[in-house]
Amino acid sequence: MSASTALERARAEHRQRWGEPDTVARAPGRVNLIGEHTDYNDGFTLPMALPFDTAVALSSTGDDRTGPVIVESAGFGEVVIDPAVPREVPAWAAHIGGVVELLADAGVPSAGWRGRLETDIPTGASLSSSAALEVVLTIALLARADLEWSAIDVARLGQRVENEVVGLQSGIMDQFISAGAVTGHASLMDCRALTLTPTSVPTDVVVAIMDTKTRRVLADAAYDDRRLACERAAADIGVDALRDATLDDLDRVRDPLDRRRALHVISENRRTLDGAEALTAGDAIAFGRLMNESHASLRDDFEVSGPGLDSIVEAARASTGCVGARLTGGGFAGCAVALVRADDADRFTAELIDRYHFDGNTAEVWICEPAPGASVAS
Repeated sequence: MSASTALERARAEHRQRWGEPDTVARAPGRVNLIGEHTDYNDGFTLPMALPFDTAVALSSTGDDRTGPVIVESAGFGEVVIDPAVPREVPAWAAHIGGVVELLADAGVPSAGWRGRLETDIPTGASLSSSAALEVVLTIALLARADLEWSAIDVARLGQRVENEVVGLQSGIMDQFISAGAVTGHASLMDCRALTLTPTSVPTDVVVAIMDTKTRRVLADAAYDDRRLACERAAADIGVDALRDATLDDLDRVRDPLDRRRALHVISENRRTLDGAEALTAGDAIAFGRLMNESHASLRDDFEVSGPGLDSIVEAARASTGCVGARLTGGGFAGCAVALVRADDADRFTAELIDRYHFDGNTAEVWICEPAPGASVAS
């Protein structure tokens, strides 16, 4: 990561090219401690925001309903968005065009500005860089219009960008935790009630994010297949979503593969609720055991792990101080997460990097504490 923050770089780059920005904002990435592929099944997740942000510095240039949008992004270059056809953009800018379009549809003036984007979130590492981008643009443009939405309303708009513009049928977890996280806490998220319950992390452990340096290729279709399997299983059982099902209901799922997908979701919801209780009680050992069970379920029943993820999880569990480890995010590649005794964090990191060997990649490890949700800078 850069010595300066994404917010500092966005402000400085805007100032150098266009002068002082009118609005500067940041939104964090996230790691999910447990509760994977449960959000789009109306279930429970337990994410926390990371101290890695995506930031934007922007200034108005003219008509805020029809004027062009000019965005310069480190690593991607510049895009000019016509608010009349906001989807006619390069693939990397689809999320930007989607926010401009959907805010305008909601009556929020979202055109006529120029901005600089910077990020500290590793792209493609399953740490929600796209959700952070959606959230930071939304809160910045709301602030420009002297408006403020609740975290859940910001998250809903970001999810719509993913679903309706980008075409990925993802749940709301990533945007919701980016918008609504509480400093120093993970959050038990009820994806039906759309609530966040701050959940403290025991002080004798830290969270280790472990990047396999592998990246997903053509995983969107596999992701959508998993979601459809869950919907079929829920229909066979006769419930609105798998959140409402129990293990006793599995015999009613006709397709064996759909049954395995449902087994993961039903058991993962239970693990997530138990995990929140364990953290609240300060029982890191119990939480680590649940993390290990979650990884096995994701690997064997939901089948969204990958050789790099399995390798780094095994390396983590063999390293000093590891309490539990699992893949995090959508799966297939990217990052895993471990709970590590705080006193052993440095030794854990060194041993993990020494042990992890997959396809010539060297792991990168970040020791993190829970960060705050998105904010507009003064």
